[in-house]
Amino acid sequence: MNAVAHNAQSVINAAGSTLEFLSFTLGKEEYGISIQKVQELRGYDTVTRIANAPEFIKGVVNLRGIIVPIIDMRIKFKLGTPSYDQFTVVVILHLENHVVGMVVDSVSDVITLTPEQIKPPPEMNSALATDYLLGLGTVDERMLILIDIEKLMSGADMGLAERSPA
Repeated sequence: MNAVAHNAQSVINAAGSTLEFLSFTLGKEEYGISIQKVQELRGYDTVTRIANAPEFIKGVVNLRGIIVPIIDMRIKFKLGTPSYDQFTVVVILHLENHVVGMVVDSVSDVITLTPEQIKPPPEMNSALATDYLLGLGTVDERMLILIDIEKLMSGADMGLAERSPA
């Protein structure tokens, strides 16, 4: 078992008997993040662009006095040109060091998984960064790509690592 799979398994095992994930779609794939990191869900609204920000940072919004960066995950994961419609959702995340908004195509539901339903992520070559993957969750015929959103959002390429607490 590689270090990523071992770390993901320790997160899953520490959770006890079940884990709850908010499921959402990006393109044709379904993803899941820990429901404990979700602060609220909002429709997509206009954002204030920040000059020289990476393309995936759509801008910022003022959320009840807190300036929140908005990350479009479709651009971040290179899933084609995003379109914004009535199904587009901004998931407001409360992470350890900051609050951030994540744009996704749609939100499905909250899924409860047992550790047995979560398989370790496949081993990939080093060209593909997978250190933010917890694993793959299976529910009936559905497969969720489970993301450690804290790790993903605090990655050096996100530009959010040094933010002060909100």
